[in-house]
Amino acid sequence: TKIKDIRELSAKELESKLRDLKEEGFNLRLQQATGTLENSARIRVVRREAARVQTVLTERRSAQA
Repeated sequence: TKIKDIRELSAKELESKLRDLKEEGFNLRLQQATGTLENSARIRVVRREAARVQTVLTERRSAQA
């Protein structure tokens, strides 16, 4: 997803999305370790999207302070 789309989400939605992305990242790493991972590029995509969500959350917390 684009950063513009991420910025439109509420704080609760962002935290939920971040939790889901971290869980997906964990599952992908587990699949990689067991040799069942089919799309290795997905790890990178998930990690970057989680970073985007985290960045927006941090920006909002800084703006509130």
